[in-house]
Amino acid sequence: MSGSKKQESSMKSVALNEVKDDLSRYLRLAEKEEVLITRHGKPAGILIGFASEDDWFDYRLEHDPRFLQRVERSRQSLRAGRGIKLEEAEP
Repeated sequence: MSGSKKQESSMKSVALNEVKDDLSRYLRLAEKEEVLITRHGKPAGILIGFASEDDWFDYRLEHDPRFLQRVERSRQSLRAGRGIKLEEAEP
């Protein structure tokens, strides 16, 4: 869904103290690839940047449990033979 897809294989790993010292730099980097933040050498979190407000909107939508439940209910309805597919809808 997202406008600027991150490459899953491309993830930079950075120690927490480095991120704290230069957060602006890592936010810019996170627009291009996810940044794995480590604490004491172990994964502690991921920094995800957004190149645009649309990317931020897409991220929120993709992670909204209510939206995901609604999509799943719609898929179940289609599998049960209720409703029509988007391709079949008249313009």
